[in-house]
Amino acid sequence: MSSDTMAVSPGVPDLVTSIKESKCVLFVGSAIHAPPPADSKYTYAEEERPPLGSGLAKMLAEECGYRQKLPDDPPTDLQRVSLCFETDPNLRRSALVDRLDKYLRQGKKPSAAVRMLASLPFTIIVTTNYDQLLESALIESEKKKRPVVTVYNPTSGKRADDPYNDPTIERPLLFKMHGDLDHRESIVITDEDYIGFVQRMSESRQSYPVPDTVLYHMTKWPILFVGYSLRDYNLRLLFRTLRCQIDPVNMKPTYSVDRSPDPLILKVWQDNKQWVTFLVEDLWTFLPWLFKAVHGREFEP
Repeated sequence: MSSDTMAVSPGVPDLVTSIKESKCVLFVGSAIHAPPPADSKYTYAEEERPPLGSGLAKMLAEECGYRQKLPDDPPTDLQRVSLCFETDPNLRRSALVDRLDKYLRQGKKPSAAVRMLASLPFTIIVTTNYDQLLESALIESEKKKRPVVTVYNPTSGKRADDPYNDPTIERPLLFKMHGDLDHRESIVITDEDYIGFVQRMSESRQSYPVPDTVLYHMTKWPILFVGYSLRDYNLRLLFRTLRCQIDPVNMKPTYSVDRSPDPLILKVWQDNKQWVTFLVEDLWTFLPWLFKAVHGREFEP
């Protein structure tokens, strides 16, 4: 997709307008940390970027002897590998979170892609990432934003906290849907964690884990997914459970930046159900374009 075709793709001009008006909900996934293509003018050193899901799974699998314990299973399934890791009597949950902190935080820096997103005028941001690189990029942005961070709590049985005041560009609401490294009890990573999370997502509004502010704005504004692949079963499940809380009449357009969407998922989710419009582009091409479309200037690395 070139910059010209991107601008005329279905819904893209409306999406840009919504972002300019700060009326778009942003979802950020782990693939936001993917390295730029070899021909990109941007760089992101390997030692500065967190490993993506399969890479993180391989690191954990090596430490817990996954291949020896489950030789027929691929060591790239993060949920299954992390469950194996935490059930090892010599490791347990505490060691699992320690490794996440080591691999996802120590020495890591936000990429140019993350900083581009942080510079855009989003006031409602949801992330399934445990790291704090997005927070750092928001704080270090030109506007020196001060995000109001709310973290999923798997044990409270109460609704997620909402900010006292309406989110603004300078004080955006950042909801960490799958936990945060500074809240060790909050991490959603194993198969069992995901089952518990989905169970919470199906509960009553009194104990629903997503803040009311997020749900309310999802009924009013378009949604942009960046750093996700809808081939991920858990993302589709998450999307469905979020939609269950919203009357279809009130559901606004949803966009997903995906360089290579699965043909079957595209057919079902875009062509048949018309739930998602896929923007078929690498995020390292799309985000510089979006930055310029919103700000009227090139992003300076």
